[in-house]
Amino acid sequence: MTSFAELGLSQPTLEALADVGYHEPSPIQEQAIPHLLQGLDVIGQAQTGSGKTAAFGLPLIDYVDPTEHEVQALVLTPTRELCIQVTQALRSYGVRKGVDVVAVFGGAPIRSQQAQLRAGGHVVVGTVGRVKDLISRHSLMLHSCRFVVLDEADEMLDLGFLEDVERIMALTPSSRQTALFSATMPPEIRRLADQYLYNPVVVQVKAATLTVDTVAQFGLQVASKDKVAALLEVLSAERPRQAIVFCRTKIRCEQLYRTLRDNGMNVKALHGDMTQGARDGVMIGFKEGRTPILVATDVAARGLDISAVSHVINFDMPNSPDIYVHRIGRTGRVGRSGRAITFYEARQQRDVEAIEAHSGVRLTPWSKDAQGDAEPARPRPKRHSKPHDAERDGGEPQLRKLIIAGGRAEGVEPRDVVRALTAPTQLDGEAVRNVVVLEHYAFAEIPAQDADHVLQAASGVELHGRPLRLELVRA
Repeated sequence: MTSFAELGLSQPTLEALADVGYHEPSPIQEQAIPHLLQGLDVIGQAQTGSGKTAAFGLPLIDYVDPTEHEVQALVLTPTRELCIQVTQALRSYGVRKGVDVVAVFGGAPIRSQQAQLRAGGHVVVGTVGRVKDLISRHSLMLHSCRFVVLDEADEMLDLGFLEDVERIMALTPSSRQTALFSATMPPEIRRLADQYLYNPVVVQVKAATLTVDTVAQFGLQVASKDKVAALLEVLSAERPRQAIVFCRTKIRCEQLYRTLRDNGMNVKALHGDMTQGARDGVMIGFKEGRTPILVATDVAARGLDISAVSHVINFDMPNSPDIYVHRIGRTGRVGRSGRAITFYEARQQRDVEAIEAHSGVRLTPWSKDAQGDAEPARPRPKRHSKPHDAERDGGEPQLRKLIIAGGRAEGVEPRDVVRALTAPTQLDGEAVRNVVVLEHYAFAEIPAQDADHVLQAASGVELHGRPLRLELVRA
């Protein structure tokens, strides 16, 4: 087993690692750190919980010169929660060396963040929107920023931040060193890497880690009207130490939280309609173990890194197999085993098959009489084609993903997307799948055979007073 000292880290950084109790590097750290210490650009494919913050954070701390009072390194994160976690980690790594790390994110007073920057932060960790805002106010100058990290780049893509990321990258020196970390590598992220990284070294944790083989994965077919009763039964039988229950929408999340609370459970909700202060309070209570059950939406739960989570329950089916992997990756952390239980309706059987094909694991049927001894699901051979592009059993057509200009900020809701794609095309509403509405963009999947017709017929249709702009996401 390689030690941190063998990777080439400086003595102050090694002492800081000893202070926080780190003894042996994880696989992603062992692979990435030597390349970053050599000044090379790196693409790291790794999930949250694999140790990627230390993989880029330790070389970053070694790089910074604390005698130079200017911003020398920038870490961009998709969410406030991840920003805070990365900041805390970097501060602990840099304490022996005297490195000043400043966190900048929305939902907090911008003036105090401006003051911290004026005081001479060496490293800035920030959300994309707040970094962009501070740059526009001339409070954040990046002319001396020679180390840039894009953390969880695929989530930045999902949240519609990629254009802003590119604008920020364009303001950094061309001689910078860049690291990009992402759990998945969709085409847009590969294009970003091609444009902004120079001859990058690709490091990737072994496939077993990416498929979350420390998690026993179960499926439970249940009718929509019976899902709440099924959830109560599952929680009673499983008796989780800590569980995250995922819902698809903010309204469903709030409703389910109230139902569980009214059934006498110690439960909290986490969704985007809550104030940031309320979200922070819920996060702290869950991390400290005072709240055993958290009902959350996907966006609100991004950045949650809690090793004690024993169960993930997908009350609502995830919108895509990638999201499924992200969700269940919240359990089975730091060498522990975890359990993931996914509710699905009969009509969602093919979605289950897509998840199984993507993750390489068959979901075991859940029953209350088979508790306690289930092992992490055994991987099965993966299909070579992507599940949303593959022709599935039963003659299911291939699907193509569309990106739609306009999202929540413009008042767009999923039903608006379905209506806009079906009204002028005579397409059946059931053919429009996996609709996801983000802040300024929306996504939907349609049968590949209808893609050209939909693009031609629906482009220009009015959606909330604006002509509809569609584009196929290139595979």
